[in-house]
Amino acid sequence: MAQTDVLVTKQPAPQSVPPCELPCKVYEVARNTGAHTSAGLATAGFRTAKYLEDEWFQACYARYHQAFADRDQSERRRHESRQLAAGTEALAQRTQQDSTRKVGARLQDTHCWKSELQREADGLAADTGLLLAEKRRLERALDATAVPFAIATDSLQCRERRQHPDLVRDRVETELLKEAELIRNIQELLKRTIAQAVNQIRLNREHKETCELDWSDKVEAYGIDERCARYSSQSTDVQLHPHSAAHAESTSTPETWAKFTQDNLCGAQRERRASANLRVLIDCVLRDTAEDLRLQCDTVNLALTRRCEELEDARHKLQHHLHETLREIAGQERNVAALKQAIKHKEAPLRVAHTRLYQRSQRPNVELCRDTAQFRLMSEVEELNMSLAALKEKLLEAEQSLRNLEDTRMSLEKDIAVKTNSLFIDRQKCMAHRARYPTVLRLAGYQ
Repeated sequence: MAQTDVLVTKQPAPQSVPPCELPCKVYEVARNTGAHTSAGLATAGFRTAKYLEDEWFQACYARYHQAFADRDQSERRRHESRQLAAGTEALAQRTQQDSTRKVGARLQDTHCWKSELQREADGLAADTGLLLAEKRRLERALDATAVPFAIATDSLQCRERRQHPDLVRDRVETELLKEAELIRNIQELLKRTIAQAVNQIRLNREHKETCELDWSDKVEAYGIDERCARYSSQSTDVQLHPHSAAHAESTSTPETWAKFTQDNLCGAQRERRASANLRVLIDCVLRDTAEDLRLQCDTVNLALTRRCEELEDARHKLQHHLHETLREIAGQERNVAALKQAIKHKEAPLRVAHTRLYQRSQRPNVELCRDTAQFRLMSEVEELNMSLAALKEKLLEAEQSLRNLEDTRMSLEKDIAVKTNSLFIDRQKCMAHRARYPTVLRLAGYQ
């Protein structure tokens, strides 16, 4: 029995005929020994006559041997085919099950990363919404600073209309200038913070879009792998794709795939932390600026109140001095009138004395004597002249004092008018305008 070189994994199946060595039969070649034989050199390679009986038996044995060998070979091949089919079936099942497990593990990884991306995208959306609310607070706070700045500049312009000598750089003006400078600095700070918030919102939206694109790709890949996990040999919607087994040049490795998603998640988490820090910074900036503005507002109001009290006190004192000056003017006017009357009253005695002296100078000869009466009349005239001179000098002094009092009265009245004007500006203009100063909530952007 012929031997084969086929490798089998199991014992060969039992044969229908026990294997054994066939006996070797010696065949004799028929010779051309007569006229009725077909053997001969002339007929070599050709069969023109009947076969010999030995040839017939030889041909039968050859057919038997060939049939047995073919059957044996066919049986071995059937056995090997069954074993190969069973092995390949088991291998295909094991390979398919392992592939299914691998696809299932990939589904779990994809679902995990997809959930992380979804959470980070939702977190970025929430943080962006909160940051937009803080940005609106900043814008409202920036708009609210326009009113204090207008109040401060209007107060400075109003106080420029004060008159001399009240046009001074007092504490109120100093505090108003500080307030205007503080408001300008706060406006610049709020504008820079708004720009920072806008930039952070842009970064949040860019990273959110990146996470959403990655999430969308993973959703699509998850759906594809989920369909692939449901496929089996009994599925009817499968077909051959010969070229799908080749690796494309653009495919990624599991390491690069995981690193890509990790980078997206790290970027999203970094921007979320930056958003949280920026929200804390914005809240501190708004709270501090509102407190600083209200503190400076209270300082200006206190300075205005004290300045108004000083002006009110100064005006009250000026009015008191004006009242006393008017009373003194009235007394001085009466004094001037009395002096004039006294001077007038001295004119008659002087005329009498002059007339007497003149008449006595008409005495004749020896009668023109410088007697006691003559000396007394002369001393009377001298005394009267001295009295008139003193009265006139006193009258001049009284009139000069009266003019000085009038000038003082005019100065006091002017100062009172200046103080009244300053009080009107500080109290009716500045303090009335400052009553419209925004509240802390409005300055903090809550209203």
